[in-house]
Amino acid sequence: MGSGRNVAVFGAYGHTGRFVVAELRERGYVPLLLGRDQDKLLALAQAQPGLEARQTSVDDPASLDRALNGAAAVINCAFAATAAPLIEAALRAGIPYVDVAAEIEANVDTFAHFAQRARAAGTVVVPAMAFYGGLGDLLVTTAMGDWTAADEAHIAYGLSSWYPTAGTLASGVVSGQRRGGRRVRYTGGRLEYHDDALPTLEWPFPAPLGPQSVIGEFTMADVVTVPSHLAIPEVRTYMAAKAAADLSAPDASAPTAVDERGRSAQTFVIDVLVRSGGTERRVVAAGQDIYAISAPLAVEAVDRILTGRTRTTGVASAGAAFDAPDFLRALSSHLSLHFPLDARG
Repeated sequence: MGSGRNVAVFGAYGHTGRFVVAELRERGYVPLLLGRDQDKLLALAQAQPGLEARQTSVDDPASLDRALNGAAAVINCAFAATAAPLIEAALRAGIPYVDVAAEIEANVDTFAHFAQRARAAGTVVVPAMAFYGGLGDLLVTTAMGDWTAADEAHIAYGLSSWYPTAGTLASGVVSGQRRGGRRVRYTGGRLEYHDDALPTLEWPFPAPLGPQSVIGEFTMADVVTVPSHLAIPEVRTYMAAKAAADLSAPDASAPTAVDERGRSAQTFVIDVLVRSGGTERRVVAAGQDIYAISAPLAVEAVDRILTGRTRTTGVASAGAAFDAPDFLRALSSHLSLHFPLDARG
């Protein structure tokens, strides 16, 4: 266990990693810059005076152990394929681990392979602590309130656009290969792979966005995080058709910064609806830039872990590890929340 202010960031020079490094510094933490590309690390260190860069590779456990020396926690901002080696290193170091991976199968693997070991070590491993997976889980958990179970959870993503990073595109390729080109849904209390065409429907987003065409069963990491701790047999996610088209375009371009924080002009609305019997509960969140919002999500998670504000040990999703409504309130400078009165039931 290292200094309580040193937090290792693997993939620090990546698009999301840079947001995480900036957020850590704003919160008074000292990021340790980790990654395998020495040139990119040195360039980032030059742009971030006073920070230490440590080259490391997930193929070299000894280098990971050296890289994590003195760290109080590690945030993994790299591809999901790096999760297992980094979790192993975090367990050896006795420090908590948080990642921003949105790949469904990788998150399933984390729960399956590390839950018992992390619990036995008395540490916390939080996968998918990002826009997809973590934020959706916090919103569903908040919408549930005092319910211990529900029949359905619906998470609709109203993105104004989606200009993907290189990491997003690469992750999509890996996920497609793992699924053999099939699609995935969460129904009947389990993940199901299928070849059915995805439906297009209208989703009634609240004003000012209003009704939008969405792709049904555009399945994201929420189908892993939400059912990991909530008794909801049907978890469905939807994506704005325009954003889905941007993502799949052959000439898809990367996000372009429009403000001093490096955020893009992309805006989002997440409309969460949970149903139990004839009663519905709903929470709506809105903000700017799905990659930028992942930074305060991950850093808030680390801060709560290091200050003892967690509800469990082992592998846990955001909604299981933290007080979900309180966590969301802590993000008020990054995220606006709305609780439609007509949907509280």
